[in-house]
Amino acid sequence: MADSPYELPADSVAETLGSRRNGLDDEEARRRLGEHGENAVVGSGGRRPAAIFFAQFDSVLIQVLLVAAALSIWAGHAVDAILITIIVAANGVFGFVQDYKAEQSLESLREMAAPMATVRRDGGERTVDATEVVPGDVVVLRGGDVVPADGRLLSVTSLEVDEAALTGESAPVSKSSVRVGPETPLAEREGMVYRGTNVTRGRGLAVVTETGMKTEVGRIAEDLATTSETRTPLQGEFDDLGRSLGLGALVLSALIVPVLLVRGTDAVQAVLTAVSLAVAAVPEGLPAVVTLTLALGVRQMSAENALVRRLPAVEALGAVDVVCTDKTGTLTKGQMTVSRLWVNDAVIEPGSRRINMDAPSDREELLLRISALCNDSTLTDNGDPTERALLEAADRRGLDINRLRAENPRADEIPFSSERKWMGTVHGDVGYVKGAPEVVVENCDRILTADGPVPLSEDRRERVERTVWEFGDDALRVLATAYRKEVSDTDDLDKRLVFVGLAGMIDPPREEVTDAIAATERAGIAVKMVTGDNARTAQAIAETLGIGTTVLEGREIERMDAETLRERVASVDVFARTSPEHKVRILRALQKRGNAVAMTGDGVNDAPALKHADVGVAMGIRGTDVARQAADIVLLDDNYASIEKAIKRGREIFDNIWKFVAYLLTANVGEVAIVFVASLYGYLVLPAVQLLWINLLTDGLPALALGADPGSADVMERPPRDPDSGIIGRPILKLIIGMGGVTTVVLLALMFYTLEGAVSITPYAMTMVFTGFVLLELIGLYVIRWLRETPTLVNPWLTAAVTGSVSLHLAVLYTPLNRYFGTVAIGVNDWLILFAVMAVSLPLYLAVALLVRRDETEV
Repeated sequence: MADSPYELPADSVAETLGSRRNGLDDEEARRRLGEHGENAVVGSGGRRPAAIFFAQFDSVLIQVLLVAAALSIWAGHAVDAILITIIVAANGVFGFVQDYKAEQSLESLREMAAPMATVRRDGGERTVDATEVVPGDVVVLRGGDVVPADGRLLSVTSLEVDEAALTGESAPVSKSSVRVGPETPLAEREGMVYRGTNVTRGRGLAVVTETGMKTEVGRIAEDLATTSETRTPLQGEFDDLGRSLGLGALVLSALIVPVLLVRGTDAVQAVLTAVSLAVAAVPEGLPAVVTLTLALGVRQMSAENALVRRLPAVEALGAVDVVCTDKTGTLTKGQMTVSRLWVNDAVIEPGSRRINMDAPSDREELLLRISALCNDSTLTDNGDPTERALLEAADRRGLDINRLRAENPRADEIPFSSERKWMGTVHGDVGYVKGAPEVVVENCDRILTADGPVPLSEDRRERVERTVWEFGDDALRVLATAYRKEVSDTDDLDKRLVFVGLAGMIDPPREEVTDAIAATERAGIAVKMVTGDNARTAQAIAETLGIGTTVLEGREIERMDAETLRERVASVDVFARTSPEHKVRILRALQKRGNAVAMTGDGVNDAPALKHADVGVAMGIRGTDVARQAADIVLLDDNYASIEKAIKRGREIFDNIWKFVAYLLTANVGEVAIVFVASLYGYLVLPAVQLLWINLLTDGLPALALGADPGSADVMERPPRDPDSGIIGRPILKLIIGMGGVTTVVLLALMFYTLEGAVSITPYAMTMVFTGFVLLELIGLYVIRWLRETPTLVNPWLTAAVTGSVSLHLAVLYTPLNRYFGTVAIGVNDWLILFAVMAVSLPLYLAVALLVRRDETEV
């Protein structure tokens, strides 16, 4: 079809598809089913458990650790290899347990399809499995049906379709069989229906234009299937760190072996020294500490109604500087509510007072009576949201809907249609009408005032029209009500009506969202609304919430190239009438500018953008399965305010990761430097088993406890961190080199002092350096914590970890374990020497920390 179906007359579309209003015959339907295939969304079926498990090892740092384990086995250090393997395996298993959320996006898309469909075949109607629907089939649609495929409407009777999950439109859309112009946005193609949307009222006939993967939903499925997981800044940084550490270990090991051989060291000793350097260079406990810290964040965020599906997303939230949020159900409540009534120059808040049903005398009471009687919904059904909103308004004001309808039975009716734009009902000899203001006012010749009906003069008409525009400017959907007495039949319902008033409805913003948006903006995070709703409504909601008023529509985005859009996105507050493709283009434009973007949403149309975003955030209650499975984080309470809490938690977690990375790498730099320099003098001062003990236990436990540190008070007052600056930036490098250098100099001096001229390393000297290293690292821990401005509140986990580390080290010194570590028991005088070493090192550590604080890019 050269032109899109929505651009062509309905019968022309059917003719082009080789169909007619009576549908296809069975033989032709079978032929087309063989040609086009089943009407189903085909996808990858999600990741298998094995793939999720092996993905845990897709990290350069993990791979370096596995190489270190292999080297340990080759050098005969089986214990070292076992320890490294256990920690790597534990890290993988723990990450797998956290990440095991099966990728069901495409399965959810399949479930969106109607299980059965009513089609016209061989001149009659029959029900078939929705997978058997083919292009050219004529589908019969009724209220409550799920549309089985994309189609062009041939005829409609009061047809309305809820397309919110696909387009973001907050209210059901009235459908007609008219054609629209080229490039009309998806939400405005009133002559089309789309797979997976819900018929809320009326009837219709549609000729199927696309099935399966060629439908709008199928295109989204295809995008999801081909979109790779976005790696977070932290994952990229640890990959870079792993490469650097691996390369450094390789260079040092390759350098030290020939140096030692030239100095006369035997080959076995030279290889052992190289293995020790490799072990010293790699922080074996770091992957496990990172995983457990993120898992702790997951648990805390879950208690705050944010369910994390992918561990790295916890930290990534702390780096976002733009939140692209959907409107319907995310910023708003997702349900229509009557917010304003108007009767002859009087604006009334619906909840301002209660009405006495037994004294029906005022205009407001009549307006609500008409809204309740000229209405096909009930308070308990899930019918048309507009009609339900009117009933709820009447109920809040004290009208007993059941009693009202029982006392005023419906004698006749004219149902609503998109062509007529009004509906009417007859109760006894009184007729009630509600509908579009421009149509209802046109049929009125009087208006109800406090003194009764008076002629509807031009001046009064203008005041009604002005009020309709004012309501519209506030993003209200407006309905007008009128009545006529002495009605004989429905033919009289559209003549000589008495105008009663207007009802303005809106999908209102959530009460807590304004404060949440203000908090995120104070944290340096821009909030942008990306919605399928119309520009006028979206702009009014955005202005109310304090987001801004600059609007860019989807049709304008389509005319922009990538560079133009990249220049515009930063200054736009609201993107309206957007399609799934538009949302992805907006995200990519922001990301090209260097922004870290979080995308929130709840509909099928949001899924591709959620998948592409740095952090995808879906709604848990109103969100579709497709959106939830495509996202990294799911808000269990659908509350935008939970995003602010999640971002705060993400920043706190990054702070804690920064602290223990600085702590562990400071230790590793000291280890490498001590082992390397000592080996040049022929001493293997810290064998591999001691280094592993330090890295996994005496350093690992305090590092893990740092993950539970409380956040600093100003965490949401800082601008977002630059993802490109990374954890291993200039401040932490200064800290690592400075404190690592102090440790190296002090402990080498201790080694030479305790050797007392010995030619080879002695168990006593080795023990003193080993113990001194553990003690200095614990001092450095508190210096790093102070540098990051951690509150003075006690972290009981840290206290327990430090106590545990000291206890474990004492066990290595004073129990039979010492023979496995090459250590000996030391006396009181030795402890005095070690305390002197600590006293010398502390002010030097503090001096390094103060220099880091003076850095322009201080943490």
